[in-house]
Amino acid sequence: MIISVQKQDFDIAKVSQQLCDGRKDIGAIATFTGLVRDLSQNRDLVALELEHYPGMTEKSLKSIAQDAMQRWDIEDAAIIHRVGKLKPSENIVLVVVISAHRKAAFEACEFLMDYLKTRAPLWKKEITRHGEHWVEAKLFDQQAAEDWK
Repeated sequence: MIISVQKQDFDIAKVSQQLCDGRKDIGAIATFTGLVRDLSQNRDLVALELEHYPGMTEKSLKSIAQDAMQRWDIEDAAIIHRVGKLKPSENIVLVVVISAHRKAAFEACEFLMDYLKTRAPLWKKEITRHGEHWVEAKLFDQQAAEDWK
């Protein structure tokens, strides 16, 4: 399992290779890469600043990954979430799930993202040309996580 909260960018291919290295039982790799997008009211986002509690955030991400591994027949997973100031179009999050079969990999990957959006202790602040404000949780994200229960 790879869990990381970091400032530096990530390499999707390297993370996938690291999970699969030396294995011959993997038939599927499902990945999700989230990018910073400009959803500000005036489309004037300069940066998205992400804050977290070191140690607590990693523990939460590991718990979410372990939940996915108990629900689906997956072999391993990686969750990498960036923090600090990120510009529009930069990578923000990577989820990689490896499994013998695609259905488990796809479903676990989607579950991980839905739970990350609602259960990981990360806070986002939009920095625009006109000021700054904290981003509130979206009802859509809350509903998506609830649908897994």
